[in-house]
Amino acid sequence: METILTERGQTSVPAVLRRKYHLKPRSKLVWVDLGSSIHVVPVPVDPIAGLRGLFRRRGLTAHLLKDRREARAHAHVTLQALPYKHASR
Repeated sequence: METILTERGQTSVPAVLRRKYHLKPRSKLVWVDLGSSIHVVPVPVDPIAGLRGLFRRRGLTAHLLKDRREARAHAHVTLQALPYKHASR
């Protein structure tokens, strides 16, 4: 889809996209400069609710638990390799 930028720097969001993303008058949009392109991202009215379900079914919990097990194993090996020095008073 293509729109035109006015002399005042304004543009319009095509009706198809307004309906798809439930954009109403006064809806907020974030313009993200990626260097070689610009992305326009609608901001949900409730940002927390907008994130709900975003990470579901992606195995993030399993990945996190695996990562923590590996970190614990590495820490255990590292601690065993350190020489024990008795603190004397």
